[in-house]
Order: sequence, then C-alpha cells, then structure tokens
Amino acid sequence: MSTDREVRSYPFGRCQGLELDPIYDHIRENEPLCRVRLPYGGEAWLVTRHEDVRTVLVDTRFSRAAGAGRDEPRVTPHVQPRGMLDMDPPDLTRLRKLVAGTFTARRVERLRTRAVVIANDLIDQMVLGELVSEFAAQLPMIMICELLGVPVTDRPEFTGWASTFLTGSNPEPLMAYMAGLVTERRARPTNDLLGALVEARDGYGKLTEHELLFLAAGLLAAGFETTANQIGNAVYMMLTHLGQLVPTSQVSSAVEEVMRFVPLTATVNTPRWAVDDVELSGGTVVKGEAVYADRSAANRDPRVFRDPHGFDVSRSPNPHIGFGHGIHHCLGAQLARLELQVALSALRGRLPELRLGVAEDTLTWRTGGALRGLVALPVVY
Repeated sequence: MSTDREVRSYPFGRCQGLELDPIYDHIRENEPLCRVRLPYGGEAWLVTRHEDVRTVLVDTRFSRAAGAGRDEPRVTPHVQPRGMLDMDPPDLTRLRKLVAGTFTARRVERLRTRAVVIANDLIDQMVLGELVSEFAAQLPMIMICELLGVPVTDRPEFTGWASTFLTGSNPEPLMAYMAGLVTERRARPTNDLLGALVEARDGYGKLTEHELLFLAAGLLAAGFETTANQIGNAVYMMLTHLGQLVPTSQVSSAVEEVMRFVPLTATVNTPRWAVDDVELSGGTVVKGEAVYADRSAANRDPRVFRDPHGFDVSRSPNPHIGFGHGIHHCLGAQLARLELQVALSALRGRLPELRLGVAEDTLTWRTGGALRGLVALPVVY
C-alpha cells in the first residue's frame, strides 16, 4: 500500500462525554483507509465505513492470533493479553462453545423474570437518587454474579480489578480472585457457570488452567462493567434528548439505538492483522499490516443509517454493530439487551417522572478507562 498519504495521530483527541470526534465524518468520506500512528508500536490502518468494518471483523483474511508476539500498534505502553479476543478458530471456537449455550436468546429470556425482580428491588432501595451507583451498576452486577456463582458480597473487592482487567493494564488481581473461587469449586462442586467451567477443565480437559481463569475473569468483568455503563448512558441519552424515558412499547428499539449511537469504548484497541492482501474502500491492505475497525464510526455511516447523528429510538431497520460482528461478536449480547430492556422498563414504570437532578453540564464522565460512561447520574423522581 502506498505510504505517501498523511499519517494521523491516534487517538484523535480526548473523549468528551459521549461525543464522537467530527474527524470521523471527514475520514469516513475522504480517507476510508486512513493511516494512523499510535502512541506505541507504530502505525496501522483505520477503517470507519460500515461495510469495511464488517469485512475486517468477519473476513478470515484478518486475524487476531497473527498479532501474537508482535509489538502491536496500541495506546498502552505494553501489549496486553485479551484472552479470547486474541484468538482465531479453532481455539476461539473451542472456548466460545463452553459458554455460548448459557447466553442464547432462549436461555437468556428465562432470566427476565429474575431481572425484573432485581430491578424493582433496587428501585425500592434507592435513597440517594444516584442512578449509577444505586441502580445501573447493581443490576448487571447481581445478574452476572448469580450466573457465574460469584458472591455479590465480594463486589467491593473485585470492581476495581474488573476495570484494570478490561483495560488490560493489570489483569492479575481479578484472575487471582477467580483462582480462589475455582479452588472452592474443586472442593465443593456447584451447578453454576463457574462450576461448569471447572468441570470442563478438570473432567474433560477442554481448556487450560490459564484459559479457565482468563475466561471466568473476562465474563465477570465484561458482564457488569459494560452494561452498567450503558444503562447509565441510555438513561442520560433519553433524559437529555427526549426529556423522558421511552414507553415500554419502544424499549426494544430504543436499546438498539443506544447501542448504535453511543460510542461505548474510548478507543479501538484490538487490531486485526491481514494474513493476505485485502481490498477495502480506499485501497489495499497488504499482508502483514494491522487494521483497526472502528465500530462507533461505522454506526454513524450515512450510507447505512438515515440521519446517522440523530438519536431515533424508533429507528428501523437498525443494522448496528454495537455488539461487534463475526467470530468475536459479544458473547453476552443477549444478556446485555435483556438487562437494558428491563432497566428502562422498570424505571419508566416505577419512576415515570424521572428527570436529571443536576444541570447537564455539571455531570462528570469517566476518563482514563476502556469504557465511556458517567461517574454519577443524580436524578429526581
């Protein structure tokens, strides 16, 4: 590929709330195959068009495993292990099969009644009117803990570890915590998801000890951290853009629009490596080159979405890729959908007059982590 084009510094700028830097619109139209230089590891390509992002995420000519041992272009000082996100089939398929059955649409739907009970209990217990800590962080936390068999009472211990696990900056504390739970399962087997993984390891040799710990830690961290942020983001978007939560009849489509519109991640952090030459919009990615596929930018592509920068909770169709695409599509997508739907329905049903409790410009947003979201969301009702 010709390298005489402009090389842009990436990330483009500091994330502000849920805003998407306007430069993405420019490069999507004018530099669909954009050369970027990251703080560490050198240069890569960045694609932002919906079609190209889908191709990079699904085409077998792009590999994550091919990055093993490389000084990958990245935003962090060190190359961080990411478990299944570093794998290709057949290893990826082997591990996903161990847990995929738990997260099918049919099995997840059976959890709806329990999720509704938890959501209503949390609303009953709200005393501070702070939606993030009293509600958004609690619902997915309780749900994933019950699925895995993790004591909710241990939350003060592992929540901070979950953040460093997701950023890749320090996965060891959460993995050490999970190792303790695995030891307990070996002494006293259980019927929860963690117990099933231990049995798959010890009884059938379907995964290594390191894979067991990394998989369990990843399920716990992603199972509450991402959805907790997105519940807060969803409520914020509706209160600021619509003035109210949507009625139950619109909740499902509203959740899909939140997943399209909200750029949940701060940066793209897992490049794919071309194992063959691949033609994309704007040129050819040569074998051996790294490519970042920006899903948030792709979800604003006017070729696919009418009024892409508008927040339309009735949007249909809505072929967003907020949960990813292809072999690394989010395992917990159905559970996240259910939790978001239940959260918004419960809040609308129980607190129909819900409003922001402070001026919008005084809200504080998380910085320095892997995910975008509110530190706190004071509300009145």
